[in-house]
Amino acid sequence: MSDFLLELRSEEIPARMQAGARASLEKLFREQMQAAGVSLGELTVYSTPRRLALIARGLPQATAAVSEEVKGPKVGAPPQALEGFLRKTGLTQDQLVERGGVLFAVTEKPGRATRDVLAEAIPAICRAFLWPKSMRWGKASLSTESLRWVRPLSSIVAILGEELVPCEVGGVRSGYATLGHRFHHPGEITIGGADDYVEKLRACHVLVDHAEREGMVREMARAAALAAGLTLVDDEGLVIENAGLTEWPVPLLGRFDEAYLEVPPEVIQLTARTNQKYFICRDSAGKLANAFVCTANIAASDGGAGIVAGNRKVLAARLSDARFFWQQDRKTALSVHGEKLGRITFHEKLGTVADKVERVARLAEWLASEGIVPNCDPALARKAAELCKADLVTEMVGEFPELQGLMGGYYARAEGLGDAVSDAIRDHYKPVGQGDEVPTAPVTVAVALADKLDTIRSFFAIDEKPTGSKDPFALRRAALGMIQIVMANGLRFGIGEGDVLAFFADRLKVQQKEAGVRHDLIDAVFALGGEDDLVRLLARVHALQAFVATEDGANLHAGYKRAANILKKEDWQGVEARIPRSGDEDPMSNVDDPDMRAVAAARGALMHQAGHALEPAEAALVAALDRAEPAAKAAVGAEDFAGAMAALAALRGPIDAFFDQVTVNDADANKRAFRLDLLARFRAAVHNVADFSRIEG
Repeated sequence: MSDFLLELRSEEIPARMQAGARASLEKLFREQMQAAGVSLGELTVYSTPRRLALIARGLPQATAAVSEEVKGPKVGAPPQALEGFLRKTGLTQDQLVERGGVLFAVTEKPGRATRDVLAEAIPAICRAFLWPKSMRWGKASLSTESLRWVRPLSSIVAILGEELVPCEVGGVRSGYATLGHRFHHPGEITIGGADDYVEKLRACHVLVDHAEREGMVREMARAAALAAGLTLVDDEGLVIENAGLTEWPVPLLGRFDEAYLEVPPEVIQLTARTNQKYFICRDSAGKLANAFVCTANIAASDGGAGIVAGNRKVLAARLSDARFFWQQDRKTALSVHGEKLGRITFHEKLGTVADKVERVARLAEWLASEGIVPNCDPALARKAAELCKADLVTEMVGEFPELQGLMGGYYARAEGLGDAVSDAIRDHYKPVGQGDEVPTAPVTVAVALADKLDTIRSFFAIDEKPTGSKDPFALRRAALGMIQIVMANGLRFGIGEGDVLAFFADRLKVQQKEAGVRHDLIDAVFALGGEDDLVRLLARVHALQAFVATEDGANLHAGYKRAANILKKEDWQGVEARIPRSGDEDPMSNVDDPDMRAVAAARGALMHQAGHALEPAEAALVAALDRAEPAAKAAVGAEDFAGAMAALAALRGPIDAFFDQVTVNDADANKRAFRLDLLARFRAAVHNVADFSRIEG
């Protein structure tokens, strides 16, 4: 058994591509080895800005011999068939094996040296490698068949045990040599094998383990901030990115001019993070400090003073631009900024952004006026909605689109528009994800809800609905945001009909899955129709989930399925569907009458027509339905869904007894009809609460 080392060294690999590259290298290597019959043990993959490396432990010296067989014609088949099979396999007739009257060609393939397998696999892996962006280089790039790599491939180290695995990729031959750190150890290093690879490179100021570099960035950046009496603002994405930019990370703390702190802290953080890959710090009071932490790729002889000075100058230029935008934008009122929205097309069929804003403003005002958003001033809701998109045309948002909404809130506050309006402008895009903060302030709720509802209804109106994985207008995200707002604030209103309602049902299943709510129970309630109040719907779903988890619920569901199967097999509609009507009435309109006069009279007539005395189990089910049916319907009307489930639970014993003691498919046609009607009535009673046919299990 031997360990194998593969290093593919190139010019700088972008940090954002390194995690995917590690995954691709492992996947392609496993596929090549599996195809060749090489068993694999422990696999480790590393990356730095200049190299991808893989170490495979415990590879066999050779692959195992394999036996292959090909099925041929039957014994006694026409001579032509046998001759054709022999030509195909290259065997003679006496070499064939007979089993069960069929001839087989069996060949033994000897094992191969693993070193030879690897020599073929490495070029195949390199040529199959898919980078998000790649390039060709040199004279060979004149041909489209030349190797593509993220940056020019410089060297290949491929060692099995202590032996070189000879191969060539794009004119680069494998060898034992690689390079250390670009500045600390630019000369060649001879690698002896997998066992000394990591430590030899460490001695040359290269940490090949990305996880180790991430840990160093994380801890050393915190320590640098702490040494200055500050707290580092955690940013795991920035940790990973800085580790991907360096082979020998050295975090250093620097300072910038306090005058830049007049700019909103989010702007400073975004400027430092996006443009320079710097961490920011907070002081003991939790406020943004005039400090940053950059990550050098070198242990400088001056302790990093020169590096910090250079980074300070670059950051100062960026912050100067940001301060200019901040000052310029505030010279113009938000309402004046908003006038420019009429020049921006929202969608060719939906008008300009100004048109969108006016729709949102009317809707926000309506939500407040109707009391759908309680304690919300309609005038403030309209004002905030009219200004909510105005920052889109400011200099700051033009430079940093991620700050839309947030900057509008700052500008509104600076203009003296008040907290309610400013907060609503700032937060009206929220929530933008499952873990994001959900608005609860009334004016913010009205504007956030109106914005999302208008987006969904408008695009559905022009038939621009999400399809499959495509959702170019982020309607799914808007629906999830609406659901979160409605549920967090207990808002009661109808969200729509038809396609919009079905769309919300799908989104609700996604949103509630994380909360442990079964999707089939949501279907069971939606299937009843007429339910577009999300708060009421989920209350019913939660009660249903609690009920079906009980013994009574599970047994009632089993009884329902049995009844429904019988009715489906017999194509039986039930007595209510056969009562003569004018055609305008709701078939269940009389169910909630105290004495259920109309339906009861019809049932009584049918029972009399049946011409038989009710068996005890029949009578018991009739009596149970007489009590449970109106009780469940009344409880649903009062939104007492637990009470409705309790009423249904009373049917569990009678329906079980009915199936145990009564033959539904009786030879007497009248008895059979009555019993089928009774099962149809049982099904209808259950449907007062939910469509149990949608419940799985």
